[in-house]
Amino acid sequence: MKTARRSLPAFLLVLFLPVLSVAAQDQTSLAFERAQQLQHGINTSLWFAQSRDYSVEYLQTFTTPQDIALIQSMGFDHIRLSIDPEPLMPWLYSGKPTPFLDQLDKAVRTMLDNHLSVIIDIHPSDEFKAQLFQGTEGVGRFIQLWHALAAHYAPVDPDHIYFEILNEPEQNDPYRWMGIQATLAAVIRHAAPQNTIIATAAHYSGIPDLLMLEPLADSNVIYTFHDYEPFPFTHQGATWTMPEVRPEHGIPYPSTPENIAPLLSQEPTLEGQFFLDQYGWSRWDAARIDNYVSFAEKWSQLHHVPVYCGEFGSYGLVAPPASRVQWLHDMRVALEANHIGWAMWDYQTPFGVVSKANGVTTPNLDVLKALGLHAPQS
Repeated sequence: MKTARRSLPAFLLVLFLPVLSVAAQDQTSLAFERAQQLQHGINTSLWFAQSRDYSVEYLQTFTTPQDIALIQSMGFDHIRLSIDPEPLMPWLYSGKPTPFLDQLDKAVRTMLDNHLSVIIDIHPSDEFKAQLFQGTEGVGRFIQLWHALAAHYAPVDPDHIYFEILNEPEQNDPYRWMGIQATLAAVIRHAAPQNTIIATAAHYSGIPDLLMLEPLADSNVIYTFHDYEPFPFTHQGATWTMPEVRPEHGIPYPSTPENIAPLLSQEPTLEGQFFLDQYGWSRWDAARIDNYVSFAEKWSQLHHVPVYCGEFGSYGLVAPPASRVQWLHDMRVALEANHIGWAMWDYQTPFGVVSKANGVTTPNLDVLKALGLHAPQS
């Protein structure tokens, strides 16, 4: 792909926001139309993001063209492609293509060639996001990066390439985040007039965060949220998150006080026991999930904008397989009942829809059925 570079004078950054509502045509109908292309998606993590290895060999072999063809064959219609911004910085500063960008371009083209829409999801480390919490230096670098990246992909296929501003901003100040996001959206729109932008709320982009968000002036925008509720079930055994879930294993779904009570002893602290106990008494089931998700649709109707669930999933190493499949089914049904497209987390991790061993990729047919999809075509 040809690298399209456009300079962005610094003084323009302070001018974008006041003129955005005038400059951007009302394209709400286009945003709704393009949201229909994001109905059944999959995330591809640990590839161009969340990895310590971005060598050409790794990028060519971790997720392959055969994987992308398999994704399409299983019935998915789009890929949410996580991208670490740090490996893009040498390209940004030099203006010259890099091996990382070359491989990224090849991956995007392979997805498009397989009739899959692509979400360019900027998915940085916590350290990168921390640079956006205060001051302007980190925000300025991010603005430059997004302008270059949007300009790079704008000529490719505006109908099928989407720009997701930032994965889970982790901003504790939602008003600061809304200001940063509005500026970034304006910069992206300057570089890519036709592409649809995907915006999100502060913190971890949950439904409560979405309900606090004010839509952007730009109307060609889809709003995303993530849903991993109930967390005691979806993240049981996960070592990278809150301490209460780390000792958990074999936690069932749906939940009742009776099926959770025998498992409280897994939690070594009283706080942990309370956390798990409340999961039981909350009685999470399909009806509760549907009620929870319905508030995202209510926000969509209130603001007349499309919404999209960019992540939902369950940690498959520890969750009981039957419970995991039931939860995925209930989540998928609730999202679709509320007219919300989705992307499951993930393709090939413990959250995944496939497993890989000894060079063989094996789809989980129970998970595919739960997602309303099908075994890959031969």
